[in-house]
Amino acid sequence: MRQLSIALQGDKSPSAYAALSARVERYGFDTLSIYADLGFHPAIVPLTLMARQTSRIRLGPASLNPTLLHPVEIAGQIALLDQVSDGRAYLGLARGAWLETLGLPPDRAIGRLREAIAVIRHLLAGNDEGFRGEFFQLPAGRLLQYPILRPRVPLLIGTWGPRTLQLAGEVADEVKIGGSANPALVPAIRRHLAIGEARAGRPLGAVGIVFGAVSVVDDDATAAREQARREAARYLPVVAPLDPTADLAPDLLTRMAALVTTGAIAEAAALIPDRTLDQFAFAGSPDQIIEQTEALFAAGVSRVEFGTPHGFSPEQGIRLLGERVLPALRQR
Repeated sequence: MRQLSIALQGDKSPSAYAALSARVERYGFDTLSIYADLGFHPAIVPLTLMARQTSRIRLGPASLNPTLLHPVEIAGQIALLDQVSDGRAYLGLARGAWLETLGLPPDRAIGRLREAIAVIRHLLAGNDEGFRGEFFQLPAGRLLQYPILRPRVPLLIGTWGPRTLQLAGEVADEVKIGGSANPALVPAIRRHLAIGEARAGRPLGAVGIVFGAVSVVDDDATAAREQARREAARYLPVVAPLDPTADLAPDLLTRMAALVTTGAIAEAAALIPDRTLDQFAFAGSPDQIIEQTEALFAAGVSRVEFGTPHGFSPEQGIRLLGERVLPALRQR
């Protein structure tokens, strides 16, 4: 299935979350996500606001992590979102990023993530047996003292890493590669997922692949691509080395990272070649975005998620994506 979704940063006003979510649903997008980035609104709050303004679209955080948030709290938040949305929630989980800045190094993060998934499913299923794991413990008895709408919500794991991709192959419904729009990466993602799928006795292709990245669409394609360059420059030094098909020289990435650190975003952006921009962002006119998205679907991606800022304003970008990009892709 070819699906299209929108992801919003957690920096909006309550009224903006409500208005944007209603607009995204009205255009016919399949999923609406809120980033759970460090320093922004806790994702559950805008998601709950948006659930009350919508009736069809799927909603979820992309992504929570079990180092910063205990699995008991994650289970409780997603259970509430599922109830408020009448069964439209999904749960996005990841190892977590920037945790070392809080004195929380992601020690044995994959094992922690695996066990957190088990704890969350244990709780949502209403299991009254205790749980004693290496990282988390639960007392015997029913811990969650409120009704659970669904004992299992769809699970997305956000990652680039081979070992976490294999874990996703074992237990997830979807995997998201955040910060990429590169079709050439899809075969490598599928190979790692297949290892986990086989390990768990699941059919090959059981896990849907989601690609999402910075998106800037405008009829002024040149201006849109320059804006996308500035946005992508902030994360390119981090994600480009994770993509084995990218061909950016390490010294170029080092220079870019140094410029970003000093606030010289325009100078860092100027170092990004056109081909690289197309690998790590959705950028340009509606026709260019359609072409990029079609290439991902042709490579085997099941969902494409257009990330913030969408355009020169969220409203303008989402309007072009909803009125020009989505209908063209649906027709194809």
